Amino acid sequence: MRVINLGEQNSILNNYIEQIRDKVIQKDRVRFRSNLERIGNIFGYELSKVLDYTRKEVQTPLGIASLNVCSSDLVIATILRAGIPLHKGILDCFDHADSAFIAAYRKYGKGDSYQINVEYATATRLDGRVLVLADTMLATGASIEVTLDKICDEQKPSHIHLICPIASAYAVEYLQKRYGDEVTLWTAAIDEELTSHSYIVPGLGDAGDLAYGEKL
Repeated sequence: MRVINLGEQNSILNNYIEQIRDKVIQKDRVRFRSNLERIGNIFGYELSKVLDYTRKEVQTPLGIASLNVCSSDLVIATILRAGIPLHKGILDCFDHADSAFIAAYRKYGKGDSYQINVEYATATRLDGRVLVLADTMLATGASIEVTLDKICDEQKPSHIHLICPIASAYAVEYLQKRYGDEVTLWTAAIDEELTSHSYIVPGLGDAGDLAYGEKL
């Protein structure tokens, strides 16, 4: 699995990552969601550089222009609920992409043990298409793994791009052992620490709660 860490480059993306991490700024719920959308825009733009293109001629009022246009057939998927603003930002870059939505959550047992439950998944045809799966936080990699097993059970995308702005080193290593060249991980920060409850440190907290309010 290839890992692309956009946070290692100097770009405005790092300003938005700083703002969603800042414990004061992130209290502004509207701004938090807006920043996730802007982060999605940037990831979408960077992703577009590695997709397929075809030459096209366009009739203008004064003549014909020839240019390369993106021809990849995309499906933009997200894990509810924290991934919704990120999904919108990515989707805004790809006018004709289809979407898929997955409701996955941690169900805790005794102690710190938990399993990933998928209660709902809706996806269009994936065979031979480029699948982009977006989730704001990549803590252990378990949600990504379960989601891909669920929606790709009987279908094979041509390539899978994972967009996870904040990731843990543990999850990156785990997914690298699980997947090969068919998967690319895009991130903006890889944090070293993971708590006993599988929260990323320093991370940013609970992205879903920050975007939409605390859950019961």
